[in-house]
Amino acid sequence: MMTEHMNAKPAASTARSTTLRMLIASGAVAVLSACSTAPNWLPTSGPSTKQVEEAVANPEDMGIQIVEVNDTVARRVLASQRQSLFSEVFDATAQSGYVIGAGDVIEVSVWEAPPAALFASGAIDPRGGPSTTRVTALPEQMVNSNGSVNVPFAGQIMAAGRTPQQIETEIIQRLKGKANQPQVLVRMIRNNTSNVTVVGEVANSTRMPLTARGERLLDALAAAGGTRQPVNKMTLQLTRGTQVQALPLDTIIRDPRQNIVLQPGDVVTSLFQPLSFTALGATGKNEELNFEAQGISLAQALARVGGVQDMRADAQGVFIFRLESPAALDLQGKTVATTPEGKVPVIYRINLRDPATFFVAQSFPMKDKDLLYVSNAPAAELQKFLNVIFSTIYPVANLISVTR
Repeated sequence: MMTEHMNAKPAASTARSTTLRMLIASGAVAVLSACSTAPNWLPTSGPSTKQVEEAVANPEDMGIQIVEVNDTVARRVLASQRQSLFSEVFDATAQSGYVIGAGDVIEVSVWEAPPAALFASGAIDPRGGPSTTRVTALPEQMVNSNGSVNVPFAGQIMAAGRTPQQIETEIIQRLKGKANQPQVLVRMIRNNTSNVTVVGEVANSTRMPLTARGERLLDALAAAGGTRQPVNKMTLQLTRGTQVQALPLDTIIRDPRQNIVLQPGDVVTSLFQPLSFTALGATGKNEELNFEAQGISLAQALARVGGVQDMRADAQGVFIFRLESPAALDLQGKTVATTPEGKVPVIYRINLRDPATFFVAQSFPMKDKDLLYVSNAPAAELQKFLNVIFSTIYPVANLISVTR
């Protein structure tokens, strides 16, 4: 009996060892299979590089384009996002003089050399010294809807669309032969038409009257008390008739050519439109980040999220998800699916293992609402899988050891 009991112990021990080896072998097989693809039940921050490529190749996702970012692509995207300058879109030259419009109030004064024949009842001009030159100041008049004013003995004078000097010249011509060597002065009393409206994120919305000096964009902004937000986050929009164009305020300040001369009826809108992109995946931080109105590059965007995580990131799997304008893509005549707004869903892929990519990243522009995603490296997925496997095997092995 003693011998049978002693023989039973080694047999039981052998069975437990065999079970442990089977568990370890099963774990090893699972680990090896995980080297190529991680199970879907593993926790992850998003798709792997391979999964992104497979999604684009899926016939059900025909609308998505994947584009490898290189210098040519960066130049094409940068060119497509170039904003037209104010100096290119609008007439940047100053008007030849102040122009009167319908609704303005003007005053006409007439001088006659002695002996005054037509306006003899006028007051003597004290600035004439011992002479008896007489000046007659006619009542103030508002330029009517037809654009004209009435001058005694000269009749209806067209005023709208003309400078005071041009009106003076016509009145003098009309009075020749009636008045003795007439001289005329036309003076603006109230400017009701030559104004610029300034609205938006300014201290005080205002209507700024224009003068013969030729006020410019930044003059209008100063008249409104300046912006209420940081300059580098502001955009100035100029509306002139049916033309609407916007530029970052920084660009206008840095380039004096964009500080164009304003025209009557212009509307200057100061816009605070915080641009932003979202960072997800194996980046230093996952969040939405605002950036300046003049834009930032991919290199700056990566720096602002703390770069990629060295222990997690796949340097070949940096992606930018964007709804892109077809003009920025080399479609080579292909017809692709677009959104209702006419945009093409695009995934830009950046390979940070290539040193040349760091030069390209300095010129590749980020766009508002971009999604920057960095996938996990295969080794990081494998490490997570190993943690799950061994966290399961070790408790079983410990249980077997205890039962021994």
